[in-house]
Amino acid sequence: MSAEHGGQNGMERQRDKQKAGETQRSTGAQCEENAGQQALRIMEALSGVDEELLERCMQEERGETWNKGLLPRSVGSFWRARPWAAVLCLAAAVILFTVFMILPTMNIFRMSLFVRSAYSTTEEFVWLQNFSRLMADSNFIRSMQNTILLIVVVTVVTFGLALIFAAILSREKIRGQNFFRIIFYIPNILSVVVISAIFSAIYDTNNGTLNSLLSLFKGDTVAILWKGESMVMVSLIIAMVWQAIGYYMVMYMASMASVPQSLYESASLDGAGRLTQFFQITLPLIWTNIRTTLTFFIISTINMAFLFVKAMTSGGPNGAS
Repeated sequence: MSAEHGGQNGMERQRDKQKAGETQRSTGAQCEENAGQQALRIMEALSGVDEELLERCMQEERGETWNKGLLPRSVGSFWRARPWAAVLCLAAAVILFTVFMILPTMNIFRMSLFVRSAYSTTEEFVWLQNFSRLMADSNFIRSMQNTILLIVVVTVVTFGLALIFAAILSREKIRGQNFFRIIFYIPNILSVVVISAIFSAIYDTNNGTLNSLLSLFKGDTVAILWKGESMVMVSLIIAMVWQAIGYYMVMYMASMASVPQSLYESASLDGAGRLTQFFQITLPLIWTNIRTTLTFFIISTINMAFLFVKAMTSGGPNGAS
């Protein structure tokens, strides 16, 4: 009885295995049929696509060849596949820089080694005598000292005030922040001639705004020579700072706006004050912007110093500026 019962169980297990195999085969066949139908639908959808374009896309996806005529997947692959394009782009910049910068500079240095009359074509080679004469000129030495003074003082004062005002307007809840941005930025869009005329009127000894205000508070007539030998550099520094501070204040306000507020909140919970937060959080996070603007400002100040001096004082009085 037990042998007969065991044989029946074995037959049932074998029939179950056969059924499972038939089910798997039917499922596989159905999947293959569905995949075939899906492939047919895809082929029908792609039947209207340009075959050459499709082949290029497939080759580019496999990395077999450059995808000619299509956008590159990366800038690096573009330059690697088209080295001649990089050469052409660099050649244009190199040619322009050479023609308008290097060659004129070399020609100026060559001319400095000669003595030549304005109405004569003959030149006399004097080597470095022109430079020796220049270094012995007191006016040149004084102009260099004034230029360095303007660059250092104007840069430090402008960036210091710009950072302070930007931090106040960014962190403190002050009404009319956009109004203050516009007011501070307006001097930057004015020309040097206009600013020089404004400050010349302010510094006027007899009817100037500054002396009039000082006379009002002092109760007596004040006649300070703001553009005299002793005060002319201070007057120039004030005008240059007033012209530049608004632009950099707006720049730093934009940088400070990107600093996460959660950092300030965490610092406040740790007991850090506003001054500590400014030096430990704000300055390090916007230092890249400060470094970039500092470079451009120093370069522009060299040119602006000459323009302000020329427009306001013409180098006077007695060569003091």
